[in-house]
This record gives sequence, structure tokens and C-alpha cells, in this order.
Amino acid sequence: MFDVIVKDGLVVDGSGAPGFRGDVAIKDGRIAAVGKVDGEARTVVDAAGRVVAPGFIDPHTHFDVQLLWDGAAKPALEHGITCVVPGNCSLSLAPLKASDRRAVVGMFQQIEEMPPEAFTTAFEWTWEDFAGYRAAIEKNLSINVAPLVGHSVIRLWVMGPASQERAATPEEIAAMQDLLRQCLDAGAVGLSTSFVDLDEHGRPVPSRFAQFEELDALAAVLGEYGRMLQVVPEFYATDITIARIDQLAELSLKHNIPTTFSPLFDTLAVPDNAERAIARVEEQFARGARVWPQMQTRPIDISFSLLRPSLFFARLPRWVRILRQPLEQRLAALRDPETVEKMIADCGPDGGEAMMGRLVARGGDACPADLAGKTLSEIAKARGQVPARALIDLSLENGLDVAFLSASQGHQSTDRIGPMLANPLVHIGASDGGAHLASFSTYGDTGYLFSEFVRKAGAMSLEKAVAKITGETADIWGLKDRGRLRPGLAADVVVFDADTIDRCEEEPAFDMPGDGMRYVRAARGIDTVLVNGEVAYRSGAYTDSRSGVVCV
Repeated sequence: MFDVIVKDGLVVDGSGAPGFRGDVAIKDGRIAAVGKVDGEARTVVDAAGRVVAPGFIDPHTHFDVQLLWDGAAKPALEHGITCVVPGNCSLSLAPLKASDRRAVVGMFQQIEEMPPEAFTTAFEWTWEDFAGYRAAIEKNLSINVAPLVGHSVIRLWVMGPASQERAATPEEIAAMQDLLRQCLDAGAVGLSTSFVDLDEHGRPVPSRFAQFEELDALAAVLGEYGRMLQVVPEFYATDITIARIDQLAELSLKHNIPTTFSPLFDTLAVPDNAERAIARVEEQFARGARVWPQMQTRPIDISFSLLRPSLFFARLPRWVRILRQPLEQRLAALRDPETVEKMIADCGPDGGEAMMGRLVARGGDACPADLAGKTLSEIAKARGQVPARALIDLSLENGLDVAFLSASQGHQSTDRIGPMLANPLVHIGASDGGAHLASFSTYGDTGYLFSEFVRKAGAMSLEKAVAKITGETADIWGLKDRGRLRPGLAADVVVFDADTIDRCEEEPAFDMPGDGMRYVRAARGIDTVLVNGEVAYRSGAYTDSRSGVVCV
């Protein structure tokens, strides 16, 4: 007897081959048979009229902290995700000495906009090494995890405060190599680094002080294991991004490792950015290098209020400093005429019209009903103010609890992005799940892929889209028993309606530590999700299954 039979669906197996009507049988957490299956099962999932596919894999998340209290990594499962890769952008929660926790928490708060309560009230910090962190998250997993280890924390462990001051010595580099080996032995799927990020004090994160010799030495260790190097390049400057692609290609060729960089944006601000980067990737692949660019399927919609810092103000240091202050100090600053004049001046000679004018008032309890849905430009004009002042005054008038939406101002059309996503060398990723919890929803990539680029734009077939986020991703990351519906492989399975799968509108959810609020996009069209053969999500509800594992 089988444990589960997923019956009578359109089986799209993750290889890119045409789908076919059939069944998927599961026994002891693995796929036992695919096709026409005879026999009985303890659980039967009726998949008639729906697609049966391998569980989706998300290669760029920041669930490092959330996994400690939420082993389902909500809302990942409800979007068909059965495996997440945390530890991106040079940051992970291990290896990390107790004395350095505060510094790394500050980096997570600055770079990934995570609430401080996520680190202080939601779990007990009992580990320092990577093995200890792995043991901590394994206690309650409903989803699979393939964690990266962060270059910045490895540097911090070895060098202490000097990690943000200077290049490493040969002895320190050797110590980092030994520490990286320990992490890889404990289950890290690779190393992440960043060339752009700043800590809470506006200083470059430790990984940015590494010279090429250090990165080369760490890549050599990755080569011993055949593991991934993930990089955040200077994505705002195409020429520098191309130089990073070349650097990654040399590391890939020299050490025989896969490399990936994220994000790769197609943006109106730099119209030829993505095309030039992809062209260079194609040149390097032709040489035998493996340099995978990660592109998002969806535009980034940033939601924010002045109740907390936001990525929206990243280029305005004065705003960032003020919004990071405790509430009473923040309010005092926002009520101080001299401070406000300086803040407005920081937004440009137009008072923030270009930067803020297209912001949309989100509505909600604190937003005046007559303003909901209007742009800040419209609101400011009616008040006889420039947008930056209107934003501040309207916020103050409502306890700072007025949310605004920056709706995809720089994202180009799906007609342009579709062919890029369909490119066999472009890796779909960079969801940022688990980060920016109160600023923008970090899920919706999978539904958006099928609704916008399969159904509407026809940029790729259903089978190709499934392969992009299952079999191809598993191959890129070396997850050998994931990504396909094939006998003997792990039984990660998603059942969805190809005609309705989509992302819903962004909504607040109140299930986080502290103030408890984050913005999420619920999924539409996902019926059932199995993780290692157990039903983890079905018909809109999570189960009590805890079948997730750390996989590498």
C-alpha cells in the first residue's frame, strides 16, 4: 500500500517535457511511481483538472530568523514553495559568537528591514556554530531548507571589529577557509556575499572589505564541495555588474563551482541594464563558466508608513536616521520645523514630486477614507504643499499610521521581461521571502510567473515555467533529489489550477513578533502541497505536518 496517491492530474514532471494525464504514488517520503498507478493508498489526493508538479524551489530568501518560530516559512508553502534558500546577501545567523549578535541583528534590520522583536522575543538564542543553528531550525520544519552561510558573519567571527575596517591577512583567510568548511560539513549549500549592503550605522558590511584574494580562497573551498557562491553585485551600475559577472566567471572556471548573482533588474532608470548583463552571461557560459543571473517575475511594490524605517528611504540618510529613532524622538524630529525643512530639501528641489508624487495612499484604519487610493501628488496639491511635506504632515495627523504604496515605478513591461525570463540561462529567484516584512510583500513570484508569463503573455509554456522553478533550479543548486517527479526522488509535490494560479492583492497579516504586522500576497489556485510525502498545505490551510528537512 502506498502512503499517498495524487490521482488523475496533468503531470508536469519538472524536466520540461510535455505534461501527461496520470498519477503520482508516494511511499516513505519518496516518489514510488509516476504514470498510471494501480493500488491503494492511505491518502488519495484528487488532482483531476489540475496540474501535478514538483514542489517549487525559492533560491533567494531571508527566512533565517522566521524559521526559528515558523517552520512553515509562511507564506511560502501556500505559493507552492517546498524548499527555500535562506542566508543570502552575506548574512546568516551562524556562525556567530554571542558577542557579535547585536551587530548582525543590526545588519538584518537595516538591510532586510526585520523588526527587532523578531530577534529578541520569538526564540531562545542557544547556538554559535552552523551545526547549532541547523539543529535549532530542524525542530519544527514544515518546509525544506537549503541554507547558505554568510560571508559577512564568517569574516566577523574570524576578525571581529576589524572585519569592517581592513583586508584580511593570509592567516585570517586560512581561518575563514577552515570555518567555511565546518559550515559546509554542517549542511550549508554554499556561501553568500555582498558588494553593496550597509549596516545600521551606514558602514559597509564586512564582506565588502574582502579583497579578491579572500574571495578566491573561499571559492576554492566551495570547489572542494561543489557548492554555490551567491553574490549581490552593484546592480545600480551596469558596467560594474558586468565586471562582477566576469569575476564570477573566473571563479567558476578556476574552481568548478556554480555562481549566481541577484538581483538583476530590468528598469526604466537603466533601460539596457538587463539586456547587457544577460549578453555578458551568455558570453561567459560559452566559455564554460556558470554564472546564473536571478530575475524576479514581479515588480516590487513597496508599502510603508513613518512608523518604522523603510527601504523606500534608502537613498535619504537623514530620513533613515530619523525613522530609526524611538517613537517619541521620531515624533519630536518630525514636528521640528528646521529638521523637516532639511528632510524636504533632501528630496530634491521639487519637494519630492519626482520621488514621492506617484505614491498611493493605501487606505486602512488610520488613513482618511477620502484619501485612500489617491496619489501623494494629488493629496499634496489639494493641501497646497509639496509631496514630502504632505507625507510628513498627513502622517503626523494620523499617529504616523498612514501607509503608502510605491507601485512599481521603475519596472518595465512584461513584453520585455517575458523573453528574458524564458532565456535558459536566466534563473528565476530573488523573492526576498522573510525580509522587508512591513514594507513590501515578498511572495507572489510563482503565481505571477504562471498568470502573467504563461497565460497572458505566452512567453513560455506551462512545462517550461514549471521546469524553471523546479528541475532547473535543483540542478543549478545541486539539490540532487529534488525538482522532478521521478521514482526515488523526494516527494515534494504541488497541485495547482493552471487556469487560476495567481497572486492576490497585498494584505496585512498579523502573525509576526512585536507589532505582528507584515504585508503578504495570498496565493490563488494552489490546491495541495506535499513536503517529503506529507500534506503540509491543503485547501487554504496549513496542516500540522513537520516533514521538512535541511537538504543539500
